[in-house]
Order: sequence, then C-alpha cells, then structure tokens
Amino acid sequence: MIKTNLKYEIIDDFLSEELHADLFNSISNEGFLWTRGTKVNEGFDELWNHHFAHTFYNNFTGFTSVKYELIKSLIDKLKVGVLLRAKVNCTSYTENVLRFPLHTDLNNLRAKTCIYYLNDNNGYTYFEEANQDSVTGTVVLVHGFSVPSYILETTFNSIKNKGFRVIMMDLYGRGFSDNPGLPQTDELRASQVIELLDKRGIEYASFVGLSNGGRIISKIAYLKPNIVKELFYIASSGFYEYPDLNDRTVTMDEINDLIKSYPEMAMGQKNDFLKPDQYPNWVNRYKVLQTHKGFARALISTTKNLVTLDYAHNKIDSLNIPTFTFWGEFDNVVIYEDFKDRLNKVLPERKEFFISNSGHLPHLENQEEFENIFFKYLGAN
Repeated sequence: MIKTNLKYEIIDDFLSEELHADLFNSISNEGFLWTRGTKVNEGFDELWNHHFAHTFYNNFTGFTSVKYELIKSLIDKLKVGVLLRAKVNCTSYTENVLRFPLHTDLNNLRAKTCIYYLNDNNGYTYFEEANQDSVTGTVVLVHGFSVPSYILETTFNSIKNKGFRVIMMDLYGRGFSDNPGLPQTDELRASQVIELLDKRGIEYASFVGLSNGGRIISKIAYLKPNIVKELFYIASSGFYEYPDLNDRTVTMDEINDLIKSYPEMAMGQKNDFLKPDQYPNWVNRYKVLQTHKGFARALISTTKNLVTLDYAHNKIDSLNIPTFTFWGEFDNVVIYEDFKDRLNKVLPERKEFFISNSGHLPHLENQEEFENIFFKYLGAN
C-alpha cells in the first residue's frame, strides 16, 4: 500500500448562483454535445449500463471542448497546478436511449461529434458535426432517397479536413433519426434541416444535396434563401416533372408489398455504382436500414409526395444564388437526358460538371475528380 498525505478543502457554496445557473442551463440545453458510453457498470441491467459524457478539457490528447469557456472561471477558481481532465457525466434510466447507436469518444471531439438533437416538432434528428468553431465557412450535406448520411461520409471527412464547419444528418424515416409517420413531403424534411441549423446556431451555409437530397436543398433555398450561400447538386433527382396526385396516402397493402421486395431492393442498390464490386458491403449495410420500423412507409410516402419543383428553381435563379450541378458520366438511376431541357430553362446560369468513370454516386466513385472541382468552387463566391 502506498501512503500519501492528501490535502483537501471543503468549500461551501463554491459556485455562485449566477455561474451555477449558466452551467446548468448550458448543460441541460438540447444542443449540448454528449457522447454515449456503454458497459460502465458491471453487474447492472442494460438500462443502467450506459452513461453520457462531455469532456471540456483533456490534457492527454490536447483536446479542448468548444464549451470550455463555460467552466474556465470555475477552473481558475480552483488554482490547480496541472489540470488533467475536466469532464461532466450524466445517466438516464430510459428504454428510449437503447434505440440510439453507440458513439465513440474520439481523441478529438472537435473533429467529429455524433450527437442527438430533440426536435420539438416532429421527433429527434441524428447528425454529425465537425469544426464547430471554424471561421472558414459552413457546409450542410443532405443525403438522398433511402440511404442515410453515411453515404456522404467521405465528403464529410474531406470537408472537415479542409477546415470547414460541416454537418450532415439523417432525414426523417432514414437511419437513426425519428420516423414521425407524417407525409414525407419536401417541406417536412427541408424544415427538419432548417430547424436543426437554427438550433446549432448556423445562419449561413453552403448546401450539398445528393440525389433526392437535391430536392431538399432546393426547398430550403425556396423557404429560407437568406441562409443559403450556394447550392451544390450531386446527381439530383429534383429536376423531373411529376404528375399531381389526388391521393397521397400510404396503405398497408403497399407497405407489405414493398417489404416483400426488400431482398431485390437491397440488391438493386448495386445499380448506383458503375463498378459495384468495389463496394462489397454496400448491400448488407442497406439491409440493416430495412429493419428499421417505418422505413417502408417513409419511402412510399416520399414517392407519393414528389412534386415538380420548377417554382423553387425559378426563385433560386431569380435570386442569383450560385448553383453547381454534378453528374456521373454513366448514371443510369437519374437520367440526365430526361430533364436537361427543363434544367436549362430553370437554372440557365448554373455551372455544370460531368464526372468520368462514375455512376449515380460520383462523389464516391471518382472522389478525386469530384473533389478537385468541388473545392475549387466551395466558398469562392
């Protein structure tokens, strides 16, 4: 046994009421960043066997949270010689938390943070954010029809490494976000993104929309043009013309029929790629998405709520919002020839690029060529 002479001091009312209120309000705020850990209590049941943590400062990794200023005055008051780590933990006895995916507390949470935001209107939104204190600019990534935000992970990481603040999220009914069971309109998902940005304090950003995500960024620009710096469309499906439907409800027969076709639907994801053999785990990863409750309903509802977006694109053009379109040279999912004349009418001033040796996902299939062009224009306007 090692004996040491420990000196300690008990200080009553250590925190002033003002500082206590500031800390409490910040930590309990919906936008505060938490990282989930599991298997923290041996012998306890699963509901108790997790906790949430936020590291303000870690001497071992050199990490300082963007929230460090919240406790700096407290640390100064301690007059410590060497601060090793300042951290806050909380636990929650609730079954709902078990629906959340596990998070990894990386060495540098400023580089990548996985968190949840509880949306007061329609449910919670899962998102990842990097470089929250960047002054370079902000980029918002919006995924497409069915595959959630992980489809944009390579672009997220590249933007992060360039020093931009970047955020991507799972839209309602996809991935780890909530599935509110509402009609899957463009406005529902655009409002989801807008509200998330508002809660994260993002007032102005460049927007990137992949495939059906192109529809969402068009709708965002229509609803809130003042927050849009520029628009980047990747293989956007938002330029087609759609018929007006009298009935957009989703029936159980339609849901059951789609679920029956899940195996073929999963295999069909290979069609997104020019060379699908280079992505051997893509189908299995998609099969996991198909196990999420409400996935089929969300996809059917999205299809039934597709409308022609000429009105939004006309407004984008009239406001002179810088616009860029990217297409895979061999895309057989979104067929450029089907709508090029319409696109030329509604967005005649856009800059347009065709990425060689790629199908529907040029940002993945030919990352180098895509990013060379993308970063040339990102933030340059």
